[in-house]
Amino acid sequence: MELVLASCLVRSWSWQDRDSIVYHANNRNVWINLRDRFPYPYTRKDSQIWLDCVVGLKPETNFAIAVADEAVGGIGFSIQPDVGIRSAEIGYWLGEEYWGRGIATDALIAVTDHAFEKFDLCRLYAHVFAWNEASARVLEKAGYSLEGRLRKSVTKDGQTIDQLMYAKVTD
Repeated sequence: MELVLASCLVRSWSWQDRDSIVYHANNRNVWINLRDRFPYPYTRKDSQIWLDCVVGLKPETNFAIAVADEAVGGIGFSIQPDVGIRSAEIGYWLGEEYWGRGIATDALIAVTDHAFEKFDLCRLYAHVFAWNEASARVLEKAGYSLEGRLRKSVTKDGQTIDQLMYAKVTD
């Protein structure tokens, strides 16, 4: 899959992304805004495990965010099981040196459109740690609406904090 955007390219993950993933993901400022399944420090072995999971997987729901053909982040969605089958959770990360350039917003808009067009989904949603105002703005600029605050719903880096729930639904 490949989506050419003004600020970046959203494309399939490849084995050649191994080193760039480590370079951009091995950053505490990136990790602090993500679930703990995203490791820190982020090692070459971690990138190998990730690529083993996503390269060639069908249907494809996880993508690299690339600038100048270098993977500088990732974006993907997980279709929910059972009665949630028409909903998917979407998530993304971006290397710190690329923050503030509109890349995450562009990628989120493109992948949201792709998910709604290619899958039988009526709802995409994301959880954002309350301290991550930049990610909340990305979601809002991509047309997601704040649905609520999940009080003291996660513990990250020793702090129990709120999450914000954003969603976008089809008509």
